[in-house]
Amino acid sequence: MRVNMHDAKTNLSKLVAAVESGETDEVEIARSGHVVARIVPPRARSPRRPGQWAGRVRMDEDFDRLPEEVAAAFRGERP
Repeated sequence: MRVNMHDAKTNLSKLVAAVESGETDEVEIARSGHVVARIVPPRARSPRRPGQWAGRVRMDEDFDRLPEEVAAAFRGERP
């Protein structure tokens, strides 16, 4: 379904309800005859599984150490 911008602003709730209920797959919103936006149902997402990056990320030993020159810069001190 394609609607112009004015109709989309006037009937936004109805257009969203049409997509939500499955009445239409998507609503294209056009300005001057050119599609500028689409209202589509959200994609189904699979539940997150913790630990997917386990063993794939490594932190250096000095990761938590802030170099003194950087700390001085944050304090507004010149080196």
